[in-house]
Amino acid sequence: VQLQASGGGLEQAGGSLRLSCTVSVRPLSSIVMAWFRQAPGKEREFVARITWSNNPDYTDSVKGRFTISRDNAKNSVYLQMNSLKPEDTAVYYCAATYAVGGSFTWQYQYWGQGTQVTVSS
Repeated sequence: VQLQASGGGLEQAGGSLRLSCTVSVRPLSSIVMAWFRQAPGKEREFVARITWSNNPDYTDSVKGRFTISRDNAKNSVYLQMNSLKPEDTAVYYCAATYAVGGSFTWQYQYWGQGTQVTVSS
C-alpha cells in the first residue's frame, strides 16, 4: 500500500487549505483512512478518520473547522481545513489500515510521506 500526500503550504490564520492523499489500494472503500499531524518537538497526533462507511470522526481541536472525505473513484482522501490557526502548523500525514483504525498511530500500518502546513498569525 502506497500513500502520497499533497496540498500543504503556507496560509494565513483564518484561511483554508485542502490536503489530498492518493492511495494505491483498490477499492479504496476497503480501508480506513486517517490524517495525523506532527508539530516540531511534539508527538504525532490524530486529526481525523473516515471509516469504510464514510463515517468521520475528529479530534476536538479541529471539529467544525476540518472535514475529512474520500473519493473512491479517484482513490483519494481529502482533508479540507478551514479557519486555520497558527497551532495547526505541523507536518500532516495520511495513514491507512485494513482494520478498524482509531486515534493512535500504532493502529495504522501504512503511512504517507507527510506534507507541511504552516499557518502564520
